[in-house]
Amino acid sequence: MDPLALSPVDVVALTRALVDIESTTGQEGEAGRYLSSYLRGRGFAVLEQPVDKTRFNIIASYVDTPEIVLSTHFDCVPPFFPSRLEGSRIYGRGACDAKGILAAQVAAADRLRREGERRVGLLFVVGEERSADGARRANGVADGSRYLINGEPTDNRLGTATRGVLRVTVKAAGRAAHSAYPELGESAIDRLIDALLHLRTLALPEDPVLGQTHYTVGTIRGGVASNVVSPSAEAEVMFRTVSAPADMRAAIKSLEDYVTVEYLHEVAPVHLVTVPGFEQAVFPYTTDVPFLHAWGQPLLYGPGSIHVAHTDTEFIDVPELEAAIDGYVRLARSLLTSR
Repeated sequence: MDPLALSPVDVVALTRALVDIESTTGQEGEAGRYLSSYLRGRGFAVLEQPVDKTRFNIIASYVDTPEIVLSTHFDCVPPFFPSRLEGSRIYGRGACDAKGILAAQVAAADRLRREGERRVGLLFVVGEERSADGARRANGVADGSRYLINGEPTDNRLGTATRGVLRVTVKAAGRAAHSAYPELGESAIDRLIDALLHLRTLALPEDPVLGQTHYTVGTIRGGVASNVVSPSAEAEVMFRTVSAPADMRAAIKSLEDYVTVEYLHEVAPVHLVTVPGFEQAVFPYTTDVPFLHAWGQPLLYGPGSIHVAHTDTEFIDVPELEAAIDGYVRLARSLLTSR
């Protein structure tokens, strides 16, 4: 059947169908298979790009090299819970982060094709919520697109910039001793506390758009028992960064006078392309955009609120979902006319 003879994409039905398939990070296979079948049924040429033995990214288009690519992820955080429609809201895991966004992007590309515009493709990746392994893999097969419009919950505002992240573990080493004779030992917990107090005094990078670097001490572990001088202690710290990773490492280097710093994960902040006529905002979270740089100049836009993402009441409003379709179409048309 000619895909143009099909009814336009039912964005509510597609969102709910996707939400009802559990795709917690690492378990995206079934959702990927559903998406591939759905997109082929609507006339897209679909490539399933393997990421590991059970998971794959989806690259879909109407032409060999689309100029604009709409992209988001189809993995979710746990725990899974299925969709339900209450009034104008779709509830369920992934409703706004990011399966509703994905459905709106499919609907936008479908609408553009119906209107004669075939130069807009789709890229849906796995693994965004954990290590961006899907985006890292997808970056290696980019093929000449000019712009990447990434979808995350932005309340249908265009992002002007997003923060990066630096996640570290700071580890203190001590020497165990009986607590009645503390002079015979060395407290790793005391050393860790000294390091964290020192962290409070450091001048961390600032940016005129993104503002001040901030951080959270997320976990602390250490010690053996209350009557033992602690031989080891560690804390995990997450920085929400506004500058290059090298600048951030330099800013916290003096922590090494107290502890060992193990660098676990870092993502650079990103300044984004904007288009006139859209409300704009800075977002403090990070996305797959830094790992998809080969796909073109980046934009960030999507329906839904980040404040309900990852919660047990995650939802997306249907009118906002439908408005996002219009927004993606407007963005694509504006970018396609720009040179």
